[in-house]
Amino acid sequence: MKPREEDTRSRIIEAAGAIFAERGFEKATIRDICALAEVNLASVNYHFGDKERLYAQTIRHAHELATTQVPLPAWPEGTPPEQKLRDFIRTMIHRMRAIRRLPWQAGLMMREFLHPTGVCRELAEDYVRPHFEILVNIIEELTPEDTPPHRRHQLAFSTVGQYVFYHLHAPVIGMLIPDEELNEHYGPEEVADHVADVILAAVGHTRLFPPTTNSAATPAHSE
Repeated sequence: MKPREEDTRSRIIEAAGAIFAERGFEKATIRDICALAEVNLASVNYHFGDKERLYAQTIRHAHELATTQVPLPAWPEGTPPEQKLRDFIRTMIHRMRAIRRLPWQAGLMMREFLHPTGVCRELAEDYVRPHFEILVNIIEELTPEDTPPHRRHQLAFSTVGQYVFYHLHAPVIGMLIPDEELNEHYGPEEVADHVADVILAAVGHTRLFPPTTNSAATPAHSE
């Protein structure tokens, strides 16, 4: 694509992203998008085909930006599944934090997940499923061979649910937790470790709360 065409395409996506995030697919108009992008109306048809394809490409752009900014690590053969789980959770948390700082991408993706359009299935297949399968494969390494698939899926969803909760409800958490505790225990690394600890405890790989070494807290055995 020629530099001028690439610039036009980029300006349309940026304008579309902002308007779709604010108004949703139905209320956004091609006229308003083109006005904000400072391009003529025919540009959308030329570069994207129609409004639905533009919407799909705008969401793809948001996901690709998040993925390339914070990629998953390349695990060498023999990496313990516990480490993979911690790396996966940490990557997802940092990815969500990175995209939240962008002007419209986080709002657009959240709107699509909460109020899905026809693009949502395409989004789920192309972007969500590959990551979900990576997580399920990690869970599979951590669980016994006879663990039913639905249990592994539930464990994967529980993993996602935890770190998404901390991401979405950060303002409310800040209202409930004292500043000293918040600063010490609710950073991205601390939350990632906590979520991993909970899942590892759930599958029996570790104890969430190790036994105390305080002898006073241990009942004495009668002789």
